[in-house]
Parts: sequence; C-alpha cells; structure tokens
Amino acid sequence: MNTVRVLLADDQRLFREAVRSLLRLQPGIEVVAEAATGRQALDQISAHDPDLAVLDIEMPDGDGLHTARTLQEHGARCKVLIVTTFGRAGYLQRAIDSGVVGFILKDASADALAHAIRRCAEGHKIIDPGLAAAARRTGPSPLTPREREVLRATAGGATVPEIAALLHLSQGTVRNKISSAIAKLSARNRTDALRIATRNGWL
Repeated sequence: MNTVRVLLADDQRLFREAVRSLLRLQPGIEVVAEAATGRQALDQISAHDPDLAVLDIEMPDGDGLHTARTLQEHGARCKVLIVTTFGRAGYLQRAIDSGVVGFILKDASADALAHAIRRCAEGHKIIDPGLAAAARRTGPSPLTPREREVLRATAGGATVPEIAALLHLSQGTVRNKISSAIAKLSARNRTDALRIATRNGWL
C-alpha cells in the first residue's frame, strides 16, 4: 500500500495537532506539512507536493474553497478533501465546482477521516451523506457571481456608495444587485438576504 502524503490546513492549531496525532496511528498516511492560512497552504503544497490537501473552509488569507479553486486553475496534481464545521449545502456545490473530491464534517470519527483520505487520494469522491441530501433539498444558489459579491460586501454594514467604491461599480448597479438578491431569496431586506445566503453557504 502506497503512503498517502497529506497537507493539513486549519487555522486552529489545536485541531491540527489533534488530527496529526490521530493520523499517526493510521497506516499508510503521513502528514508532510501543515498550514494555518490559505496562502500558507498553497506555499506548502508547492514545497512538499502532497498527494492530498485536507482543508478547512474558513481560514484567513484565502479560505479552503479559494485554495481548492486555485489548485484547480493551476492544474495541480494535489487532490482536496474539505473537513469543516460548516455543513452548509451551498458550500458543497461550491466545493465540487472548485474540483474538491471530498467533503466531510469535523464530527466524523478518526477512522472515517482516514478512510476519506485514502479514498480521495485514489480519486474517489467522498461526500457527507447528510450534507449531500441537504444540498439536493436546497438546490443551487440563485445568485449570480456579481450579486454574491455585492451582498457579501454588505456584511459589515457598508453603505451603497462605499460598496460601489470598493467594487468599482456605479451606485445604481449596486442598488440593482442588492434588490435582485433580495427578490431571489424572498428576503425582507438586505440584512435578511445576507443571513439567508450565509446560512445556505451561497457566499
């Protein structure tokens, strides 16, 4: 059995150390590098050429989905397994679109994680069944990329002029995108639209 060389990326040091210790007990798996941010993950993948990257979604300086998409765009041979607390249906679709081969939750057992690592390294898809069912019920995001971008920019309470300046759009375009997102999500206002989109992992 060939050893699967793994990069482990998560911004929580305690979680990384715990997973690394658990994986040491698993035959055929070796953690060759670690990272706390998306940028570090890309650098470590370039330096160590692992077979598989185990990525969290929410990390600073490039989240797990951005990291996976970057690897896909550059044709990297390293496969990606997402292991996250955030079981949101929209995240799953975005992960698949980014070339991710596996998506499981952090409450999985050590044996389940090891199984997912081995199978993903072989090129098989491993998806948490509960999340897959939720994704089927929820359906794809109704938002366009521009609507997601504008809605995401409202998260800090930014005004329309501030969002327009940030995204280099006209104020009218910003207002139209916000209104369109609100309508598509059947939301009461932009705060409600942001809540709905975030809850479903569409941002």
